[in-house]
Amino acid sequence: MTVGADGARVVFLRSTGPFEAAAGLWVLDLETLAEHLVAPGPVDSYAVDRDARVAAFARGGRLFRADLVAGAVTAIPTGEPVHDPRPDPQGLRIGYVTDPGGSASLRHTGPDGDRLLAGEQGSAWREHTGNIAWGVAGTGAAEFGRTRGWWWSPDGRQVLAVRTAGSISLHLLDLDDGWVDVHWDRETYPHLAQVRWSGGGPLITVLRRMQQHGLVLSVDPRTGETQVHAELADARWVEPIPGTPRHLPDGRVLVGGELAHDGFDARCLFADGSLLTPPGLYVRRVAGTLPRPDGPAGAPDLIVEGSLGDPAVREIFRVRTSLGGGGPEVTRLTTAAAELATGGDVLVAGDRVWRGDRPVGTLRSLAAALPYHPEPVLSRVTDRRLPAAVLYPTGFVGGGLPVLVTLGDGPGIQGVRAEPPAWQERQWWADAGFAVVSVDSRGTPGIAPSFEKAVHRRLADLVLTDLVDALRALTGKHPDLDLTRVAVRGRGLGGWLAALAVLRRPEVFRCAVARDPVLDWSRLPRPVAERYLGDPADSAHVYRNHDLTAELAEAGSDGPVRLAGAETGLAEELAWIQQLLAT
Repeated sequence: MTVGADGARVVFLRSTGPFEAAAGLWVLDLETLAEHLVAPGPVDSYAVDRDARVAAFARGGRLFRADLVAGAVTAIPTGEPVHDPRPDPQGLRIGYVTDPGGSASLRHTGPDGDRLLAGEQGSAWREHTGNIAWGVAGTGAAEFGRTRGWWWSPDGRQVLAVRTAGSISLHLLDLDDGWVDVHWDRETYPHLAQVRWSGGGPLITVLRRMQQHGLVLSVDPRTGETQVHAELADARWVEPIPGTPRHLPDGRVLVGGELAHDGFDARCLFADGSLLTPPGLYVRRVAGTLPRPDGPAGAPDLIVEGSLGDPAVREIFRVRTSLGGGGPEVTRLTTAAAELATGGDVLVAGDRVWRGDRPVGTLRSLAAALPYHPEPVLSRVTDRRLPAAVLYPTGFVGGGLPVLVTLGDGPGIQGVRAEPPAWQERQWWADAGFAVVSVDSRGTPGIAPSFEKAVHRRLADLVLTDLVDALRALTGKHPDLDLTRVAVRGRGLGGWLAALAVLRRPEVFRCAVARDPVLDWSRLPRPVAERYLGDPADSAHVYRNHDLTAELAEAGSDGPVRLAGAETGLAEELAWIQQLLAT
């Protein structure tokens, strides 16, 4: 979802049904509050210019330009298949990437035709250079939340582009073929975690390999030289806040950081060192800015998603950026939604549209078509106050139930959330005859940095301890849980944890289904493995403690762990679990 900077239009994707993958491109006119379908599906992703007057998207490798005011869609001819197309801020040109899986090039098309911006074409060049790619995010970028590999300048006359060739570098490319390198110590700080260019010069966050130290740098768009605006440090790992760094209109730089002294344990926002958020607010991301109704034009409020008290509840807050004598000033607006966007004086949160602090409209939502209306029972258990939830079958009135512990995607992903859409699949499992249990063990975000990072180099031991302790604590409030019949399931790292639970605590967990599990941590992307377990060169024993390859082979294919892949359906998982619990 995107809101134009002039506050005139909201652009969004909507599927034809709650479980349909194909979505169309829609526009909400904020003057008439009328919705218009601009491009029928499938549209997987799109990008717009500054005022959301022009959109670009690719379908089957072909480039399309959508006039969001007139509602017209035009196919733009290109010589090669198109990926990640983006209009410039003025909507005059569209940049795009070719061959993102190999020797990618960066091109743009517009009034002066289709032109190469970086890279080359032809098989001879590819054979000579190997996989040198321009404009792609690069291996491991997604682990920092960075999914893009190139950015337009605010005036549309330059592009900031990633170049990957074994390592990552950044370059400023002029549309008239001039270019300069972005200079920082790439050997010391090899991870490019964040990039933003939405006013002033570019801002980037770079991290050391072990992610325990980082720098927030501003980039001179003329020379590529960088200046340090902030340092980030943590003995375990640095966790940058999405939506930061960013320039504020008064010239200060907004940075996300942590307070971990004088009794504080919080994720906060700072502007040139001044604290903007109270320690009790766990900041999850910065979505944008809105003008302050009673303040100067150069001091807008930040729109922040965070949790205040209950980690299961995500809310949206206004955060004052102008400094006052009373300390940080925060105003709660509404509960959070999966989609959150700002532009001009407009805020869209889920299906609700606000202008300033006043609701002005609602987007047509498919939420009412969701099949279940789950009512999980949320609580905090053990002396560590672990967030936990139990979900019963629809219409349950009592009696012993086998327990299914759902781990989702595993450590680092919050599962206990006060949001009905998050429980749809879990209600299906509950209605199959289980008490479905979710536990946010140590290592999960949303509570405090110390809670999230306590698992450094000892993830397996602490998470498994938390799961066992939470199950036992829940029986005091939920006597219908039959802890002699406990199954567990997860995918990815959650699949690894499901297998770990059964293999190492068989007296608690009877069986597991592990979907696409990660068994050997050394095969994970380096940023993930090293964030949790450290450098393999001096932590070989830590990696051995987290490797399940040998244990799973010893258990055998007829053991209590079943491995599932993309071809395995939920009905087959259910049959496995029912069979294993019955033996």
